[in-house]
This record gives sequence, C-alpha cells and structure tokens, in this order.
Amino acid sequence: MRRARNLDILWLAVIAACFAPAAVAQQPGAEAAPVDTSTLTGKVMVGYQGWFACEGDGAGLGWQHWAQNRRKPLGPNNVTVDLWPDVSELDADERYATAFKRADGGAAEVFSSANRKTVLRHFRWMRDYGIDGAFLQRFASGLSHPASLRHDNTVLAHARDGAKAYGRAFAVMYDLTGLKAGQVDSVRADWSALRSELKVTDDAGYLRHRGKPLVAVWGVGFSDDRAYSLRECLELVKAIKADGCAVMLGVPSYWREGGRDAVNDALLHEIIKQADVISPWTVGRYQTPAQAQRHAEKVWRADRAWCDERGVDFMPVAFPGFSWHNLHGGRLDQIPRLKGEFFSSQINAAKDVGCDMLYVAMFDEVDEGTAIFKCTNDPPTGEGAAFIDYEGLASDHYLKLAGRAGRLMRENAAGAKK
Repeated sequence: MRRARNLDILWLAVIAACFAPAAVAQQPGAEAAPVDTSTLTGKVMVGYQGWFACEGDGAGLGWQHWAQNRRKPLGPNNVTVDLWPDVSELDADERYATAFKRADGGAAEVFSSANRKTVLRHFRWMRDYGIDGAFLQRFASGLSHPASLRHDNTVLAHARDGAKAYGRAFAVMYDLTGLKAGQVDSVRADWSALRSELKVTDDAGYLRHRGKPLVAVWGVGFSDDRAYSLRECLELVKAIKADGCAVMLGVPSYWREGGRDAVNDALLHEIIKQADVISPWTVGRYQTPAQAQRHAEKVWRADRAWCDERGVDFMPVAFPGFSWHNLHGGRLDQIPRLKGEFFSSQINAAKDVGCDMLYVAMFDEVDEGTAIFKCTNDPPTGEGAAFIDYEGLASDHYLKLAGRAGRLMRENAAGAKK
C-alpha cells in the first residue's frame, strides 16, 4: 500500500525470548484447526496485496508491480521490488522468468497473483504457520479500470478458494488512496456487487465480527492532502453498516490527537465512533525496536483506552522492516529488520498493551520491503541490481514470527474473558 510515511531513529533493548525455537511457531506443515471466522478477536491477520502480474500469466497487465514500466521486460533498470521472492517451492507453471540472472547464470523467476495455484499456496503457508487469514486489498482507484477490476476479482476468487481449502479467514479491505473528490461512493457500489453478485459473504471463510460480515476501509483521516473528504468517508461507513456489515477503519497513527499524519478535524472522531474496529497505520512511524516499544506505551495504550470507553475494538499494525530503493529511490534497507528483532518488538508491545488482535503489514509486499512470506537470501546479482534479503535466516522466519503473534493475541483474548 502507498502510505504516508514519517520516519524516526535508535534501538536499546533486545528481546531474546522471541527467537527461542520452541517459542516461535508451530511446525511447518502441521494441520492447524480451521479458523473461527465468527470474530476478529484473537486473530493475527495479514494484508494481502495480490497485485503482482507477469507477462504470459493471462492477466494482460505485463509485469505489474514488478517493473517500473510493466510493458517492458523485468530486469536491470526496470524493477520496483527490494525483496526477491523464494520460488523454490513453486511448480514450473507458477514461475515466470525475468531478464535478471541468478548467481549460477540461470534466469531469476518471480510469481503472479493471477495464478490460482500460487495464491492457494500462500493460503496454505498461512495455515502451516498459524496465521489466521488475510485482508484482501482492493484498490478503489482501480475499480473503474476494467483490466484492474478483472485482476482484483480473479485474485479474490483465488483467495476464496484458498481460504476454503486451508480453513483460513478472509475479508475485503478497500484502500481509498488515489480517489478524487466525489469518488468514494464507488466503493459502496462495488461492495454491493461483491455481496449480491459474487456472494462473497456467503463463504464460510468470510470473516465476521460482532455477528456481521467485516468490511475494512483504509485511508480515512490522513493529512497528506487527499482529494476525497471526511464527509464522503462518513457516508460510506454509514452505508456499509446499513447493509448489515461491521466496519474496520484504517486510520492515521496519530488519529486521536489530530496531528502529524492525521487531520485535525472533529469529524474524524465521529467517523471512528461509527466503526466497529480501527487499525492505526504505523509503517514508517518508528525505525527501531526501542522506538516501537515507546510508541506502543505512549500512543497505543492511550488509543486502546479511548476505544474501550467508546466500544470500538483496537487493532494495531506491526511490520517487519521497510525498503523502497528500487520503487522510489530511497535508501536500501531504510528500516532494518535486525533479523526479526524489529518485528518481534512490535508483536511483544501489542501483547504488553493488552491487544487481542493484530494486523501484519504485509504478507506479500516485496515492493516496499514489508513482506513476511518466503523470500530468498540469493536475489539476482550484478548489473547494478540492489536488493535486501533475510540476512541469512530461513525463508519462513517471518511466517513463524507472525504465527507466534497469533498465539499471543489469543492468549490476551482468553485472558480478557476470565
């Protein structure tokens, strides 16, 4: 997701317990029980972009989200990603050759979200590592473009199959970024079509909360000069709730105080009071484990108290690191992962603050270096290519940490019931 960023500095403490093998995750491949899709409480959910396309995958979108110019070959000087996916487990019909070369001279390969087999594989990984499910990103600015809408619907269909096959939860998340004034209502129309025509909420895997299908709307109240208005957002929330659904809002990190990344407008609080869940965006708001812990104590704890008083559930965001050198020319490895210490510091902070749900950003976003799925330590080399990797860790290290986060959220949820 394209998010407003506000980056800080410095680390003081390491939480070694997070990395003890017995404490990290269930054994890969273990049969996890089907997720209880009746509630968001006690869940760790990942954001699933699903926006990747490759030449030859049938989507007709070229190298979408892999290359700066998607109509030209994905290769040196035409690449957007800072992490390279580990495709070693993918079958031959899931891999797409690029103009990049591996160290052994062979063609470096990537995957396509348009490939059903690959999306199902991703949901199997969620099952294998104890991740409860995914928020399927649906970019509102693309709803008016037939090719983009077709791709979104294709990926949604694959995700529905994956959730069913592996007992995971899924829910639709609309990202309002890029909409112009007067266009927010397109989301209401699209959601109506998903319910009435595609019957998405009829699936056993569709996530519900407080007895209703959950719809997430991301991008409400940011101070980065968005063209659409808070009034439009309020009307959208009201319309979704009138349709018998629960609403989760993706809001700025400083929504409560109305500064920094958030607009200072009383209407934002009125919209939040209408919601069932809020999820403040924190990607880029801190850079080190110490800063993450401090943010949780100073911001999340007070956020939770505000929400508790008003009957709104609170779902913080945790991310593993950040890098968008190839996408925007920023510094490579801008927010270092520190072999998982940074990610774990946020997971532990959410536990300590008493949270019982967590949104992990993101499952598959190699564009901005926030992916937690399997990535390689041997990205393409030479020809000026610059990528980060998992610092020698196993490619499933972050999937294990996300699974551990789910256990901690369930512990907090169970403790709250006592």
